[in-house]
Amino acid sequence: MSTRRRLGALVAALALLATGCAGAGIPVDPAPVGTVGQPQPANVGGADPTSSGPSSGGCDMNSLPPSSSITSGSTMAKIQRRGRLIAAVDQTTYLFGFLNPANGNLEGFDIEIVKAIATALFGSWQGHVQWITIPSSERDNVLKSNAVDIVVRTYSITCARLKDVNFSAAYYQAGQRVLVPKDSGIRGLDDLGGKKVCATKTSTSLSTIAKAASKPIPVSVSNWSDCLVMLQQGQVDAISTDDVILAGMAKQDPNVAVVGAPFTKELYGVGIPKGQEDMVRFVNSVLESVKSNGTWQTNYDQWIAPVLGHASPPTVSYSGG
Repeated sequence: MSTRRRLGALVAALALLATGCAGAGIPVDPAPVGTVGQPQPANVGGADPTSSGPSSGGCDMNSLPPSSSITSGSTMAKIQRRGRLIAAVDQTTYLFGFLNPANGNLEGFDIEIVKAIATALFGSWQGHVQWITIPSSERDNVLKSNAVDIVVRTYSITCARLKDVNFSAAYYQAGQRVLVPKDSGIRGLDDLGGKKVCATKTSTSLSTIAKAASKPIPVSVSNWSDCLVMLQQGQVDAISTDDVILAGMAKQDPNVAVVGAPFTKELYGVGIPKGQEDMVRFVNSVLESVKSNGTWQTNYDQWIAPVLGHASPPTVSYSGG
């Protein structure tokens, strides 16, 4: 048999074999798959017994009087010798503390507060801040372990938290509201009975949701950006937290809206470890300067005013001594 005939016979045999394989029967799916739900963010939970509600009185909410003095051996002098301020912040809350993907920088209203404190310590913030990004559930922990010098992360001053950490005077006043899809028909917290409402772990917002008379179902996550993802995927019916945080989400997603009137009063302060009263006084002096020299208003007008309208710095009360 010639070489050409042998090749022809081989091709014919392979074709026959392929036809036999193709007609062997209906393929069986080795791993049948039913309905698959969309993946959830990590660490999704329910009501959190460690979350603390807004202050309702019963403790001294006044802060220590400002002082810009930096004496030898003070907390501020130690930070200066180290050469950097260690600040815990957020990188997921648009407008207050977020990582700008266009330039890789941390930006927002809270970030500007950190820069002001570092500038007061070193003359310039650049090269003198060690940024530590944390979820909201870690705010208390990093202060109690003295892992950071300050926490500036939409951190509400509450009586419960004051037992474990120090706070500066309030530098911002917010109020808790509700974020929902525009076509949901939900008008506020009273319409959320039996519906899933998202907030971050250990937040005052989560505690308020759990205690609401309408009895919504609390869903807790690590970061506010996780709440937005779950709302967009239909895994929760609403998000409830401070209006400024919700405003940032609404600015990112035109299909959602902030609804209802504020139903809490949230005062943000700079978190400082216990025992560092000198640092509290120093930070208070920085905050007073930020308010009086127009920096607070400039930062507010840049980040918050386009979404929530005009506002002024909160009124501050100081303790004696």
